Amino acid sequence: MVSRGVKSPYTIFVRQVPGHTSSVPYVPLTTMHRAGIRDITYETLFDLTFVQILLSFFGELDLVQGIMIELPLPEIMNEKVVCNSVTPEKDVDGFHITNIGRFCLDMNSLAPCTPVGVMELIKRYGIPTFGKNAVVCGRSKNVGMPLAMLLHGDGVRPDGEIGGMDATTTICHRYTPRDQFEHFVASADIIVTATGIPGLITGSMIKPGCAILDVGINRIINPMTGKSKLVGDCDFESCAEVAGWITPVPGGVGPMTVAMLMKSTVQAAKKAIAF
Repeated sequence: MVSRGVKSPYTIFVRQVPGHTSSVPYVPLTTMHRAGIRDITYETLFDLTFVQILLSFFGELDLVQGIMIELPLPEIMNEKVVCNSVTPEKDVDGFHITNIGRFCLDMNSLAPCTPVGVMELIKRYGIPTFGKNAVVCGRSKNVGMPLAMLLHGDGVRPDGEIGGMDATTTICHRYTPRDQFEHFVASADIIVTATGIPGLITGSMIKPGCAILDVGINRIINPMTGKSKLVGDCDFESCAEVAGWITPVPGGVGPMTVAMLMKSTVQAAKKAIAF
């Protein structure tokens, strides 16, 4: 786009106040800049009305082609209200109710980037999904539920585009009895976990040759050194000895999520200018 004289797209990022959350930054701004995307970044403000006005203003501004809300927001902010204040056509992470509805109906839409990133990894590594047993651990609205829909969805959408994965999908969550959870995991060909519980799944629990896509991000402290490190929901060492495919944390799903966000931003920009 830029090489053909089109100005680099601007993306508005509403990010969390530093120190307000234990999560790690979703999007390294240097990655975005290397992709030719310019940013205007706001740290989370605590006035809901002002945030709505801000998002409405940028929604009308032609210069801005993408808007992203970094979740979770502080507890005093209403995530649904904030996400639905984003113009759907500029909602590059697919959290607006309009995009969610279109996504659920297998219609073309901007979709949540983490689930799309997981699907991209599955496709690129040739992991079989047709008729396979898939287990999604976690039912969050921005990761777990969209992942389950993509995994079980019809492989061909009505518009002819590639759709879901045609897997038989089970969702496990905090109220799934432990014995049932272990049963589902043991029979799973594909496991996607996004719970924020380190060590939730170990190598002794899984089927040999299965695929594990670990979306969990947990910061744990080494009691011996006092230093922290990032880990996923799975015990990587034991699972890696049994699984056929496994993503590390960090360095697995995260970079692909960022890549999908860049792709979504460029798609929104191209659509805005009919490129």
